[in-house]
Amino acid sequence: MSRLSSFTFSRSLILLATMGLLFCCTAQAQTSMAGDTPIAYVVLGENGVPVARVLTADKQCPVIRLDTRDIRMDVRAPPESVPLRPTLLAPADSKPSVFPLRTCEKVIPLNTKSIMIGDRPLPLPPTEIKRIVVIGDTGCRLKKGDKSYQACNDNNLYPFARVAAAAANWKPDLVVHVGDIIYRENACPADDPGCAGSPWGYGWDAWQADFFGPGAALLKVAPWVMVRGNHESCSRAGQGWWRMVDPRPLLPGRDCNDAANDENGDYSDPYAVPLGGDAQLIVLDTSNTLSGVIQPGDIRQIKYRDMYSKLDKLSQQAAYNIVTNHHPILGFSAYKDKHGEVNLLPGNQGLQSVFGAINPLIMPLRVNVMLSGHVHLWEEVSFSSPHPTQFVAGFSGTTEDLVPLPAQLPPDATPAPGAVVEHLSSWVNGFGFMTMERKGPKQWDVKVWDIAGRQVNTCSVDGRHSVCELQQVK
Repeated sequence: MSRLSSFTFSRSLILLATMGLLFCCTAQAQTSMAGDTPIAYVVLGENGVPVARVLTADKQCPVIRLDTRDIRMDVRAPPESVPLRPTLLAPADSKPSVFPLRTCEKVIPLNTKSIMIGDRPLPLPPTEIKRIVVIGDTGCRLKKGDKSYQACNDNNLYPFARVAAAAANWKPDLVVHVGDIIYRENACPADDPGCAGSPWGYGWDAWQADFFGPGAALLKVAPWVMVRGNHESCSRAGQGWWRMVDPRPLLPGRDCNDAANDENGDYSDPYAVPLGGDAQLIVLDTSNTLSGVIQPGDIRQIKYRDMYSKLDKLSQQAAYNIVTNHHPILGFSAYKDKHGEVNLLPGNQGLQSVFGAINPLIMPLRVNVMLSGHVHLWEEVSFSSPHPTQFVAGFSGTTEDLVPLPAQLPPDATPAPGAVVEHLSSWVNGFGFMTMERKGPKQWDVKVWDIAGRQVNTCSVDGRHSVCELQQVK
């Protein structure tokens, strides 16, 4: 994997090392502190508009070259230490979020042919996007509550850097991250060599260690569509999400800094990213849904009913629609009970309860494919009923689920009311990434790859239906 030297910070960032910015001990995950090039990347926002972002320790934003024009970038967020706010963690296990870097941005006009930061080009999407990498649930899990301490210092046991490098070698036109970026929520025990010294919390050091460092190779080669996961909700890493990741303007009260404003910060409207060829990707922010039924009067019901209406309207803009959100609505997960029996869990019942009350099919008819994460495995589900194919790609770094989905489902198994399963394929306890390559107006080849870039499964998508070569990857 290429080191982060192509993204290296200003020399002044050496000070961060003394503040505890200890990253993975592997060469793949280390950050070079030499040189003057800041971290730079491109996210796609509403209508597919590219937004160039730069994270820098310099006192002002850099100049960006748009074709032959030099323009200084705008400040999105200044360096800041944010006071401790209520989180899902006990105050003793939390800390204020420190963001020592300035976030700069520039919205890129759609007719722009090239963009440069210094002598480094930034990737722009082609007119027709044909090659998509899908990754999800990429951070290294450090969670005191369930005593889950992943070996963040071992790039085999925390392999996101290797996954990102292999995915970059596939040379995608676009990267879709289906959410859950930050997992280093609590301090690693000092006597645990697998993660000792790891950054933790929700500030820049955790974002650097979980995403910007190990993801460097992939950030370099293609623009990104970023989907918000529950780990990026306001009660977790929402501050960093709004400062650095979300493509829309950063507005007062929507920054997750004050819990009193979380009804603004935890929700955002869906938007569409055109893929060309009368196809589009629609992005949903379902980060704050519940696992159970959402009751009448809950703010989520109001927000998600409005989301469905806007999703339905957006889906009318293209003949082929791929919807991406974090929580699988039409996927399965599994657990073992105290007797060792495998039990299946359905898709997210919170979203089903709201969307299904509007439309018994849960998704608008013009939705063909859904991309999600949250469940730490890879999965494909296709239906004989008029439901879209569901792919789950939550297998790119975080500790994997170990309970396998069955090769043959029980006859009455369904992830949602009325959804009749036609095909199911899965890979449990394996890290990797998924690719989608367009083969026709409604046809895609989907492949599943391991951390070494070896193909382990292949699927074909035609309209809203899909089928895979293997039912289970061993």
